[in-house]
Amino acid sequence: MAIAVYPGSFDPVTYGHLDIIQRSGKLFDKVIVGVLHNYAKSPLFSVEERVNILEKVTQGMPNIEIRPFSGLSVEFVHECGANVIVRGLRAITDFEYELQMAQTNRVLAPDVDTVFLTTSLEYAYLSSTTVKEVASFDGDISKFLPPFVAEEVKKRLQGGHKSGK
Repeated sequence: MAIAVYPGSFDPVTYGHLDIIQRSGKLFDKVIVGVLHNYAKSPLFSVEERVNILEKVTQGMPNIEIRPFSGLSVEFVHECGANVIVRGLRAITDFEYELQMAQTNRVLAPDVDTVFLTTSLEYAYLSSTTVKEVASFDGDISKFLPPFVAEEVKKRLQGGHKSGK
């Protein structure tokens, strides 16, 4: 069975992320979406909230599993019994960073390969950071996120507090 891991912070999950999840689900028998708990960042949503949101928006995808993790991606990949990391590329700047990460991961874990999927053109501009910035100014984020996720972002920003701890 070919198992791949798609790691990220997904804060919040965008249509671009879902595009990569759906497409990788067609390439691998099982895709584990690893939701990173990054202690260096202050996310909009806690890891548990991001896992719950991802579980809701991937309900119709039977070979997709959502799991939280912290630490090195390659260690998480080994814990999952996988040997592939999936990463999405939007632009050349993404490629430079992702290539460096893939090479570092290859040194740390020679048995783990990285597969790059280019983002569909309709989502090439999209990032969670951009979504949060637009939402913080009460901009329309409906074209960036599934309706349920957009509502969660609006509620969180209207509440004026950040979770994530």
